[in-house]
Amino acid sequence: MKTSKIEWTEATWNPTIGCNKVTSGCKFCYAEVMAKRLQAMKAPGYENGFEFSIMRNRFESPLSIKKPTKFFVNSMSDLFHEKMPFEDLDKIFDTIRKTPHHTYQILTKREKKLEEYFETRDVPENVWLGVTVESSETKHRIDSLRKINAKIRFLSMEPLLNDVGELDLEGIHWIIVGGESGHKARPMKPEWAINIKKQCEKQGKEFFFKQWGTWGEDGIKRNKKTNGRTLQGKIYNGEPATI
Repeated sequence: MKTSKIEWTEATWNPTIGCNKVTSGCKFCYAEVMAKRLQAMKAPGYENGFEFSIMRNRFESPLSIKKPTKFFVNSMSDLFHEKMPFEDLDKIFDTIRKTPHHTYQILTKREKKLEEYFETRDVPENVWLGVTVESSETKHRIDSLRKINAKIRFLSMEPLLNDVGELDLEGIHWIIVGGESGHKARPMKPEWAINIKKQCEKQGKEFFFKQWGTWGEDGIKRNKKTNGRTLQGKIYNGEPATI
């Protein structure tokens, strides 16, 4: 567990590591690149590189942290991976229930398994559930998320790869938008992000603009820090109230 540079969280907790590509948003996965680098450095837990691995020795790690912390669960994996047994998920959620002073942000691209798991289980009060919607082709994930009775439901629209068109944001509380990073990054057009922002405003939803990534608002490729986090000259970082 470590502090995070991800703008919308405070720390990461990775009870599993590794994954495999399921949609176009996975093409240049940052976690895969990082896992291979950690494997080369012989970092503990990364002996298998980016192969999906369950780290049971980490399941209870948050229990020892007393300071209330906002955790992004599985920055290096997908908690609802096809190979993840429900009995292991139960153990992870048991830790979450035992630490009500923490907030857990869980994001997945595997909406069907998410639905299946919570068909017979309640979502803990201190969990935010989210799905990735990187393109118009993955908007169906919103419908799956909406069916689950979570206190906070959010969308990560990063890397945003095309114009998602009209969005039904009923039951969704928070929307994160961002461009792709890395030397192979695909550009995000300003109008795609602005379209989402306007729909959030119209439907009364919180909008968080994370970053431009490698391609700037002006369409020029450069260091992502130089491109910054402004959209139309403003920083948008709306966030729902802390649970």
